[in-house]
Amino acid sequence: MATAELRIPLRGALCRLLLTVAVFSFACEACEKVTFNIPSKLEADKIVGRVNLKDCLRSADLIQSRDPDFRVLDDGSVYTASTVVLSDEKRSFTIWLSDTKTQTQKEIKVLLEHEKKVLRKRDTKEPVLRRSKRRWAPIPCSMQENSLGPFPLFLQQVQSDAAQNYTIFYSISGRGVDQEPLNLFFIEKDTGNLYCTRAVDREEYDVFDLIAYASTADGYSADLPLPLPIRVEDENDNHPIFTEAIYNFEVPESSRVGTTVGVVCATDRDEPDTMHTRLKYSILEQSPGSPGIFAVHPSTGVITVAAPYLDRETVDKYSLVMKVQDMDGQFFGLMSTSTCMITVKDSNDNAPTFKQNTYEASVEENAYNVEILRIPIEDKDLINTANWRANFTILKGNENGHFKISTDKETNEGVLCVVKPLNYEENHQVTLEIGVSNEALFTRDVALRMAAMNRALVTVHVRDQDEGPECSPATQYVQIKENSAVGSKVNGYKAYDPETRSSNGLRYKKLHDPKGWITIDEILGSIATSKVLDREAMTPRNDLYNITVLAIDQDGRSCTGTLAVNVEDVNDNPPEILQSYITVCKPKMKYADISAVDPDDPVHGAPFYFSLANPSPETNRIWTLTKVNDTAARLSYQKNAEFQEYSVPITVKDRGGQSRTKTLRVNLCDCTHPSQCPAAPRSAGVVLGKWAILAILLGIALLFSVLLTLVCGIVGAKKKRGFPEDLAQQNLIISNTEAPGDDKVCSGNGFMTQTVNNSGQGFCGTMGSGVKNGGQETIEMVKGGHQTLESCRGAGHLHTLDSCRGGHVDVDNCRYTYSEWHSFTQPRLGEKLHLCKQNEDHVPSQDYVLTYSYEGRGSPAGSVGCCSEKQEEDGLDFLNNLGAKFTTLAETCMKR
Repeated sequence: MATAELRIPLRGALCRLLLTVAVFSFACEACEKVTFNIPSKLEADKIVGRVNLKDCLRSADLIQSRDPDFRVLDDGSVYTASTVVLSDEKRSFTIWLSDTKTQTQKEIKVLLEHEKKVLRKRDTKEPVLRRSKRRWAPIPCSMQENSLGPFPLFLQQVQSDAAQNYTIFYSISGRGVDQEPLNLFFIEKDTGNLYCTRAVDREEYDVFDLIAYASTADGYSADLPLPLPIRVEDENDNHPIFTEAIYNFEVPESSRVGTTVGVVCATDRDEPDTMHTRLKYSILEQSPGSPGIFAVHPSTGVITVAAPYLDRETVDKYSLVMKVQDMDGQFFGLMSTSTCMITVKDSNDNAPTFKQNTYEASVEENAYNVEILRIPIEDKDLINTANWRANFTILKGNENGHFKISTDKETNEGVLCVVKPLNYEENHQVTLEIGVSNEALFTRDVALRMAAMNRALVTVHVRDQDEGPECSPATQYVQIKENSAVGSKVNGYKAYDPETRSSNGLRYKKLHDPKGWITIDEILGSIATSKVLDREAMTPRNDLYNITVLAIDQDGRSCTGTLAVNVEDVNDNPPEILQSYITVCKPKMKYADISAVDPDDPVHGAPFYFSLANPSPETNRIWTLTKVNDTAARLSYQKNAEFQEYSVPITVKDRGGQSRTKTLRVNLCDCTHPSQCPAAPRSAGVVLGKWAILAILLGIALLFSVLLTLVCGIVGAKKKRGFPEDLAQQNLIISNTEAPGDDKVCSGNGFMTQTVNNSGQGFCGTMGSGVKNGGQETIEMVKGGHQTLESCRGAGHLHTLDSCRGGHVDVDNCRYTYSEWHSFTQPRLGEKLHLCKQNEDHVPSQDYVLTYSYEGRGSPAGSVGCCSEKQEEDGLDFLNNLGAKFTTLAETCMKR
C-alpha cells in the first residue's frame, strides 16, 4: 500500500485546501476493490483518491459512479460531488466501466474508511527524518480588497502530512504578520486555519508574501517552511483623474480637418490591464456650442479639428469640457472631467483691400522729398502682426523713379512721396497703379481665391512753376585740336528756358577753366581758344578738359553745366630716349638695352626706329643697334672694344616721322656688375653749371686760407726756441704713394719732418703721424688716437702700413684728421689730375686716378702737400719745378 497527497482547494472566500489521504492498493485484482482512508467529513469538490482504470478496462469509454455523492474523472480521480459525512466507520460505492463498442462492462468496488491518526510525541532519541520532497504545498489564495467581512475572515487551511504521525503546531511570518501592517493575518496553531483581521486596500498592498511553518511541540520542523502568497484582488474603487485641471492648446485658423490640436491624458490607480483601468475619453460640452468643431479619440485622448469652420475673426477661443470614464466607458464605470481651452491663432486668410478704387493728388514741379497722399486700407487679420501689416507697391507709372510709397507702421496707411522732381513741361499729370499685400504670405485657400493683387489708381497732377534756365544735358562735349591757333572758335555750351524751350535771352559765364585756355561768348555760349592747347600738359593726359559754365536768364535765375573739351592729339612731340649713361661690364654683358617714350597719343607713337646718328668710323666699327620691340633697341659692342667711356649718338623716330638724337655716355668697364665700376669723369669739354663753378671757387679759397694759416704759423714759430733741429728739414708732405717716401718724424706740434730720398729737401705734413724710416715707405692717415705707426726698416723696399704695426703715437697732436683732409683735397686733386691727363706731352698713368681711400704702392711722381715751415728760404726752391699748374700754390708758399 502506497501513500498519496490530498489537496483540498477553497474557492471565493474559502481557499482550496488539499487534504492528503492514504490510498491503499491491495494485491487483489484491480477491478475488484479499492480502499480510501478519508476524514469523517469532506467538503464538495474535494479529492478522495485515484483508481487505476486501465488495469481494469483499458478500452472503457463510459465511466459512472453509482453513488451520486461522488464523481469520477477520466484519469480515475474520485471527487466529492457534495459534502460527505461518514456516520460510521465505513462507506462504499461502485464505479462502472463500460466499453460501448464491445458491450463490455466491469465494476470497481470503492471502500471508504475513517483515517486513523495516532497522536503522540516524538521521542527525542528518535532520529530526525529528512525528506527530499516537501509533503505540503497549499495553492495560492486571494482575498478581495475592501472586504466587508465578517472578520476575522477565514482564508484557507494549512496542513502538513507529518500531522499523521506527530502533534503539529502551525505558525506564519511576513508582511501583515510581524511586519507592517502588523496583525493583519493570523493562523490557528492547532488547525492551521488562516484568517484576515480587517479590510485591505489593493492600491496600498497588492500581495502579501507569507511564510508558513509546521513544527512539533519540542520545536522539530517536520517540513520545510512553506511560501504562502496571498494576492489582494482589485475592486473598481478609484476614479480616473486627468493629469491637468485645465488644458491650454493653440490651433491656426487655417487648419484642415484632422489637424491635431492637443492630447489629454488621465490616470487610474486600479489594477492595470483590467476593465477597471480601461479608459474612454469624450467631449461633454463645447463653448461656443455649434457647430461641433473638435473631436477626441476615445482611447488616446488626441483632440483634432473635426470641421472646416475655424475662423479667428468669428470665434477666437473655444472651451471644451472633457470626460474620462473607466470600464471602457460603460455606464457603471467611474468618471471625471477636465476643461480644455483652445485658442485659435491668426492666419493670413484676409487680404488687405483699398477703401476706394481711385485717388487724386497734386504736386508742384521741381519739388521732391514731399508727401503727397495717404492711402488707407482694411484688413480683418490680427492688428500689428505680419498678417495685418501692409506692403504697398507701385505697379505702373513710376518708370522714371519720381515716386516712392511706404507704409506707416502705426496706421497701416500707404504714404506716397515724390523723390525726384517732376517737370510740368514734360508731363502735366502722372497716373500710378498701386498694389497692396501683407508682410506674411497668404494661406493656400486665400491665395487660390485671390488670383490678382488688390489695386487702386492714383492720379498725380503736376502744377506749373516759373523756373530758371535748364542746363540739359548737364555735360556737353566739344572737340579741339591741340596747337590750334589762338582765337579758334567752336560751338560751346547751350542751355534753354523750359517754358519757351529756347535759348533766347540767356547769358553765359565761365565759372572754372583749369588752365585758362578758353574764352566763352556771353550771348551765344560759343567758345574760343585764348592760348595754344597742349594735350601733353593735361593731367591725366587722356582725360577730358572740363570747363564749368553758368547760364543766366533775364530774371537772374541760373543753372550750371559742364563743357567737356576733348583735346585732339597732334604729333608734336618726338620720342625721347630714357637713358643718358650706361655701364656695360665686359665681357659679362654683351649688350645694353635702351628704350624710348613718346608723350603723344599712341597713334603717333610706337613703333620707334632706332639708328646711330652720323656715327664716326670708330663708333660705327665698335657699336651696332638692333631692334628689341616697338619701344626698345639693343646696343652691342665688338669684342675688340677697349675699356673706356664712349659717346654714342642715337636717333629715335616715331611712326609720324618725329625724331630726336641723343648722345649716350657708355662706360665699357672691366667688371662683373655695373655697381662695381665707378663713373668715369667727364671730359674737359663738358660745361660746368654755375653751382659747380661756385663750389670749385669756394674750395680753392678754402685751400688757400689753410695754406696761409700754416705759413703764418711757421713764421711765428721761427721766433720761438725749443723746436727740434730736424724741423729745418720740413717740406711738403707726400700725399700719395706714387714715389718712394722719406724718413718722417712727427713733432709734438703735429708737424711731420721728412727727407725725400735723402735729398735734403723736406716736406711737412699735418694729416697724421709717421715713424722715421731710412728707406722707401708709405704713409697712412689716421683718424682717432688708437692706431700707431712703427718704423719700417729695410732700405730699398716698399712697405705698407699693414706690415708695420706697433708703438703709440698720439694723433690728437696733429692739426687735421684724415677724413677732413680727404674730403677737401680729393675733388680738387682729381680735377688737376684730369687736366694733366689731357696734356698730350704727358703719358697717362693709372697713378693719377688712385683714390685717397687706398694708398697704393709708390710711383715716381711726388705728391703735393702743404707748405712747410722752412727756416731757410732756399728750402722752397723745388716749388719752381712743379710746373705751370702749381704756380699759384708755389707763390703762396714762398710768400713771406
